[in-house]
Amino acid sequence: MSKFSKNILITGGAGFIGSHVVRLFVNKYPDYRIFNLDALTYAGNLENVKDIEQAPNYKFIKGNINDIGFINDLFNENCFDAVIHLAAESHVDRSITNPNDFIETNVLGTANLLNAFKASHKENLGDKLFYHVSTDEVYGSLGKTGLFKETTPYDPQSPYAASKASSDHLVRAYGNTYGLPFMISNCSNNYGGNQFPEKLIPLFINNIKHNKSLPVYGDGNYTRDWLYVLDHALAIDEIFHKGTIGETYNIGGFNEWTNLNLIKLLCELMDKKLNRAKGSSEQLITYVKDRAGHDRRYAIDAGKLNRELGWMPSVTFEEGLEKTVDWYLSNDEWLEHMTTGTYQEYYKKMYN
Repeated sequence: MSKFSKNILITGGAGFIGSHVVRLFVNKYPDYRIFNLDALTYAGNLENVKDIEQAPNYKFIKGNINDIGFINDLFNENCFDAVIHLAAESHVDRSITNPNDFIETNVLGTANLLNAFKASHKENLGDKLFYHVSTDEVYGSLGKTGLFKETTPYDPQSPYAASKASSDHLVRAYGNTYGLPFMISNCSNNYGGNQFPEKLIPLFINNIKHNKSLPVYGDGNYTRDWLYVLDHALAIDEIFHKGTIGETYNIGGFNEWTNLNLIKLLCELMDKKLNRAKGSSEQLITYVKDRAGHDRRYAIDAGKLNRELGWMPSVTFEEGLEKTVDWYLSNDEWLEHMTTGTYQEYYKKMYN
């Protein structure tokens, strides 16, 4: 008989958000066996979870959710009690250039997981759970007022957002049609350590450090709600253990910033950390042509999560941003590996 009370599969667990969720579950729940499935594409990095790779309740599996045969075998062999599904293509700019990659991974990959999960339990799903982690971008764009609620109609504006909206609909459809127990969370922009440096905050930290230009789309007044990644992981933990089957929960930081104001705050903080003259980093700001389908404003109403499960962000944006800057400035080797591509060598070294 297994010494573990649950077998939990976390997909995308070597990525930015996934690695923080995997670490939290491995350390907090030693009686759970945590399987980390990741394809180790450009954004998946085993260095993100190297501190837990020897944990007795942790196992890494390299594999792609688009490989139907592999996924079916994996589920049949391990009979997972729950899935926390984070694996996804997630960068909007990349989705504009290569939309099919997003359709294959985010839509078809999710369908593969749903089918395998259902089949592996021979439809006796009982106390099982498929937890799908999604994004606020499925709701489209807001005007100057208002907030995204769980009941906000979907209006995706980019191939990325459309692919995530499609996967959300699939999960709900499997719940309604097959009785598959599910929960969904839609989260605002995350920031923190281990984020691939194509995203705004790590990209600009790296560029400021090397005195490179800071490209700002359009007028810079695009507004986003920002959430520290550790708070997202804690919210997932709360929803997973205390949420209601069939429900959706919005996760947000109650924390709106325009891109331009965020960048100016980041410049000010970096000047202090690097002992540069005040205002010097702001000189690197360069306005560039706006991207296609750029949503003007996102803002999440996380009131349901607060009322029902008692969750609130643990840090202010200023506190979280300083923690984030400190992390990147203290992890030069990680950042160099990510920007040069040598991080992919870690898998070869560890797993031959």
